[in-house]
Amino acid sequence: MRVVAVTGAARGIGRAVGEGVAGRGSQVAVGDLDAAAADKAAGEIGHGAIGLALDVTDRESFARFLDEVEQRLGPLDVLVNNAGIMTVGALVDTNPGAASKTIDVNVKGVLNGMQLALPRLRSGGHVVNVISSSAWIAPPALATYAASKHAARGLTDAVREEARPRGIHVTGVYPGVVDTDLATGTKPARGQKLIPPADVAKAVADVLDKPRAELFVPRSLGTTLRLYSASTPRVRALFDRAFGVRELYTGVDPESRRDYEAALGG
Repeated sequence: MRVVAVTGAARGIGRAVGEGVAGRGSQVAVGDLDAAAADKAAGEIGHGAIGLALDVTDRESFARFLDEVEQRLGPLDVLVNNAGIMTVGALVDTNPGAASKTIDVNVKGVLNGMQLALPRLRSGGHVVNVISSSAWIAPPALATYAASKHAARGLTDAVREEARPRGIHVTGVYPGVVDTDLATGTKPARGQKLIPPADVAKAVADVLDKPRAELFVPRSLGTTLRLYSASTPRVRALFDRAFGVRELYTGVDPESRRDYEAALGG
């Protein structure tokens, strides 16, 4: 029975991942900044899941989280770095505090998690980093978020090679726009659909059984993103026009995201 720790798991993708892997027999630890919500989510997931307080940007908090996971559930087998936040808007208009927090959660949180979890994992262990399709593209009005996700992808790729000799798997998960609070007020690229969190959760549960370096949700997104990334700026510009990438976030109504963005603080 695997012991799986999931960050940012009181709601959204993390919550769905917890439910998915618990349903396949894993023991799950739900970590979240909102301790009460984490505990509530764990109770609803059932299967012996536990909910714990976790600030992924605080190394000591992350270490305490992993210590308690192991004390209560046993040695760690899997860490799913899922916690993430997003701010939308032109860089010059972005609240500096919110921008800094985005980098802290999306980059420092992943770095903290991998640094602390890898020494605990035995051969066959697994780190899964839920990143974003924005690790491959960089739409205007999404500069800070895209930068953080490009950084998380770089961390994931480098650490994968560091962990490989020890028999530890490292997977980067790259979903399109998922139907969660983070995506409030936004929409998918032309021809794409909002992705249910359960679809990402199933992909994560599957990759624990059959490890892969990269995972795209939906799978067809991988071909598009790889081609885009390998293209020249001129070809990427054509792609942007064809799929409406330039308007994806520049056209977002700030009022639709007012409550979410306000919660980022700064």
